[in-house]
Amino acid sequence: MIEVILNDRLGKKFRVKVNEDDTIGDLKKLIAAQTGTRPEKIRIQKWYNVFKDHITLSDYEVHDGMGLELYYN
Repeated sequence: MIEVILNDRLGKKFRVKVNEDDTIGDLKKLIAAQTGTRPEKIRIQKWYNVFKDHITLSDYEVHDGMGLELYYN
């Protein structure tokens, strides 16, 4: 199990514990529960690479303590 840190543009920081074999879609559902935003309205990216829902965290080489960018559509 790893911990991922997500920062939004409003200065809020969310820490989420997930498994490496979870998909980005699973991560969005966990974030949606914390933020009150629907999962389909959330976009996760690192630099200019927008993460797709069906791909796993390990495929994107997301590791413990990694920071990702959180945007609301």
